[in-house]
Amino acid sequence: MTKKILIITTNFSEINEDIHTGVWLEEFAVPFLVFKATGFDITVASPMGGESPIDENSLSCSNPMEWDDAAKYLKDTIPLSAIDYELFDVLFIPGGHGPMFDLAINETVKKIVEYFYNNEKLIASVCHGPAALINAKDKNGDSILKNRSVTAFTNKEEEIVKMREFMPFSLEDKLKETGANFKAEKPWSEHVEISSNIITGQNQNSALLVAEKVIMLL
Repeated sequence: MTKKILIITTNFSEINEDIHTGVWLEEFAVPFLVFKATGFDITVASPMGGESPIDENSLSCSNPMEWDDAAKYLKDTIPLSAIDYELFDVLFIPGGHGPMFDLAINETVKKIVEYFYNNEKLIASVCHGPAALINAKDKNGDSILKNRSVTAFTNKEEEIVKMREFMPFSLEDKLKETGANFKAEKPWSEHVEISSNIITGQNQNSALLVAEKVIMLL
């Protein structure tokens, strides 16, 4: 049977009048295209549905043209309320700073993450995507990340891009607070952690490897 992948993206776009954000295109497009080429059935959804904004800083004339095709699927995402998430085999959450503001605190996202974890289905996320995992609990009421090896966009990387002061919290610190074993490589390293049914990637350069690990584990 064809594997079904649910991709949850952010609806958040404006940190302040001067700083806009959203999905980091590479983190969505690269896994999307890999999943598509593998023949997976892909659904792109967001908390509110409609447009999932792309962070303008991730747009470049040097981006492969194929990313433009993937980006079209961010124009009109399906609202999570219309999704039967129990039908899916994999949950994938790309980053960009947007998830820090909406996916991290959304109750429906939390419910979906908990369902996937507690039913031993794959959960994969990259960069700031793991913000969507921080509040999810296992069947015993513990964090799903407790004693799990995970990675995400690091404090050092946040400082390099000069965004740490604009974030609602430090993702690295918050993951450590859940009891996770946070693993960090040098800034912009291609780095992925796999622990139980959770796959996490450190930054945009890890997006391809996250997608490859999903396919390997399936």
